[in-house]
Amino acid sequence: MSTSGATAPDRAPDPTADPQLGPGPGAGDCAHARSHITDSAFYGHRYSTEASHRIFCDRCRYQRWLDVEAALALSQAELGIIPAEAAAVIARTARVDLLDLAAVRAGIRSSSHSLVGFLRVFQAACEGDAGEYVHYGATTQDIQDTAQALEMRDVLDEMDVRLRGIVGALSALASEHAGTVALGRTHAQPALPMGFGIKIGSWIDELVRHLERIEAMRGRVLAAQLFGGVGTMAGFGEQALPLLASFARRLGLAEPDVGWHVSRDRVVEYVTTVAMVAGTMGRIGDEVRILSRPEFGELELGWRHGQVGSSTMPHKRNPEGCEQAVVMARLAAAQVANAFACMGGDHERDSRTLRIEWACVPDVSHYALSACEIVAHVVDGLAVRPERLRDNVRDVAEQIATEKLMLALGKHIGKQTAHEYVYELAQAARQNGDSLRAMAGKDPLGGARIGERELDAIFDPAGYLGQSAALAGRAVARARAWAPVAAGAGADVAAAGVAAGGGAAGAGAEAAGAGGASAGGASAAGAGAVSGVGGGGR
Repeated sequence: MSTSGATAPDRAPDPTADPQLGPGPGAGDCAHARSHITDSAFYGHRYSTEASHRIFCDRCRYQRWLDVEAALALSQAELGIIPAEAAAVIARTARVDLLDLAAVRAGIRSSSHSLVGFLRVFQAACEGDAGEYVHYGATTQDIQDTAQALEMRDVLDEMDVRLRGIVGALSALASEHAGTVALGRTHAQPALPMGFGIKIGSWIDELVRHLERIEAMRGRVLAAQLFGGVGTMAGFGEQALPLLASFARRLGLAEPDVGWHVSRDRVVEYVTTVAMVAGTMGRIGDEVRILSRPEFGELELGWRHGQVGSSTMPHKRNPEGCEQAVVMARLAAAQVANAFACMGGDHERDSRTLRIEWACVPDVSHYALSACEIVAHVVDGLAVRPERLRDNVRDVAEQIATEKLMLALGKHIGKQTAHEYVYELAQAARQNGDSLRAMAGKDPLGGARIGERELDAIFDPAGYLGQSAALAGRAVARARAWAPVAAGAGADVAAAGVAAGGGAAGAGAEAAGAGGASAGGASAAGAGAVSGVGGGGR
């Protein structure tokens, strides 16, 4: 059927009349207010943190919008664009507790616009004619993008604190066990001996790179938006560029060269980086989960009386926190594809990108901060069991000596020839259940003159740790040098790191910096919710 003569209906349907769009009047005793897992009163603590809720809750989001509108008005008054008296009233009224939020909700639904209902209520709350100068010359996305940049800044501040604390705790462990003989595994099979500290050093090294990424991207990603309808700033007149500078400075954000209404690489970089942090938490959590299995027993997770691993097997102590860290990593990774979908906005504005970000930015932040909090709790209660490390090395000591034996033989018969020779010897020993050391002692070894004393040294795992201790020490030293602020925060971790020979310690709130915006500045968020992570199982 032809639509050439079609016109828009006089009015859109009332969303409150459609039960599928949420609870309307008369919804009964249940308001259906907690339908997302991060908001669950029962399970939300496994998918989010107190800090992430402070940053992304509805009221705090509106407070940020008010903060942005107030900053705009004050900067405009500073440049004579609007009366100073009006700006003072706007700033004084920019408090979420002064707004009729029910009216805002109704206005959003009746207008089908994400900001106009809010602006009308805010304007009405301002005394005199000051409300006429609210949002002067700006466009909706200017306010919302700028506020989202403040949200992202608060997440990064909180994440920075968490990462520093984890790095400090891991540095202490890496220093203590830099030379503890452990079994290195490749493809889940015994490979070579190693110092256990180098495994932890790998985690530290990756975490420090995340800290570096977060620091490097702040000036690039955390930018103000104030460019008007199509990015020309025409509504601000001749003072447009000084206004942008004042506005960005007042909020502590970068001043971009041009508008970025449809250029969403900043947000994509944020989501990707935060998801990478969650990915590292998943890697650490999964490795701890595996090494704490009774078959390995090399690590032991903290436990408290009252934690339950199973509803039917009373003995169970499940690694719930480690598993949940992996869950958070996978959920965070899933948000990256959503963020990349925002790269293709049309022309000068396209709300399809923004509305995706409203979902994936909070979600990836909830999941990543939860992953950090969970792993911080896991690491805090983690114990290394050197006796099991030794036992596991001893069980495969002959297998993991083959590289050293090959290189010793190679000095006499050539490395490649030695590889083939040791291969045949090792496979025969394993196939027949014989001792490789005994076979090597009896074998002519291709004519190589390797005596019993040298063979004993070759088959001693403790003599083939390479630069394990030095490499672990490098990772710890780099962490300490990169994050010196951590030395004054988290005294327990700092003391442990010093006693063990190093460690960038601490997770004090001071490390959050000056980035906290009104509703959700970073702090050393309590780990109280984390202790409740362990409660699942079968």
